[in-house]
Amino acid sequence: MTFSTKFAAKGAVVLAVGALALTACTNASETGGGAKPAGSGSAAASFDPSTVQKDDSLASQVPAAIKSKGTLVVGSDTTYAPAEFLGGSDNHTPMGYDVDFAKAIAATLGLKADVQTADFTGILPALGPKYDLGISSFTITKERLQAVNFVSYFNAGVAWAVQKGNPKNFSVDDVCGKTIGVQTGTTEADEVKTLSDKCMSSGKKAIDIVSLAAQTDLNTRLVNGALDAMSADSPIIGYAVTQTNGAVQKIGDTTEVAPEGIAVAKSDTALADLIQKVMTKLMADGTYKKILDSWNNADGAVSKAEVNPSVSS
Repeated sequence: MTFSTKFAAKGAVVLAVGALALTACTNASETGGGAKPAGSGSAAASFDPSTVQKDDSLASQVPAAIKSKGTLVVGSDTTYAPAEFLGGSDNHTPMGYDVDFAKAIAATLGLKADVQTADFTGILPALGPKYDLGISSFTITKERLQAVNFVSYFNAGVAWAVQKGNPKNFSVDDVCGKTIGVQTGTTEADEVKTLSDKCMSSGKKAIDIVSLAAQTDLNTRLVNGALDAMSADSPIIGYAVTQTNGAVQKIGDTTEVAPEGIAVAKSDTALADLIQKVMTKLMADGTYKKILDSWNNADGAVSKAEVNPSVSS
């Protein structure tokens, strides 16, 4: 993802940040499926982050610039259910477990959360000037760690889905020549392209890659039989199964599990340290688990929050 420095170096870093953003592990759907609106039925979480109490000790460490405005401004691509999406009665209210985490963090610090819908590729470059935090299912990678600070808070992997019953007999071990859907700009898009290149180098037919901007559109195409399979983050595949009432099903194992992080400007190590302390408190008092349980994503829970954890790639 990314950030910038000053003067002559600024442009180069911003370009680097933009490139990182394009390889991020998300950008996805407003509803997670074509069956019903996000925020309806089971999509509406029961956890109320407003029940989180202020911690005076942690609140005293809030930077003056943030404390003076009374809000924690969070950039989020609200198209990636169930992590972050627009729902509620007006279908324009930010929802999801990442949104709940943002609200819980803010409440702990005696602030209001202002979760702003943003283009995924534009969040990290705007940390500091525009956003205090970026919470949008960012996979932590070595490359991104050069650009921003991350506080780990969730684990997600790569998963696959097919139509219910797998009528096209798709196998994750035999992808060459298949029509596979991925969301534009995601890690999965890069990985499927790599798989396609391997198919061609071995003399097999390339993958027909269907890359779309919205995960919901991919879900719909899969349900309608226009795709052999689709690949996305594991929570997104799980949510798509639920939201399509089982019209799609997961196939194969979740692979390449990696930590996701809350992003903070590279220059603001103090804020990153504070967010780590807040997440540690939310884990200790049970709030963290309640949020994930309410979105049926406890499988992605981590045992501790770390600033800039070591990652393999």
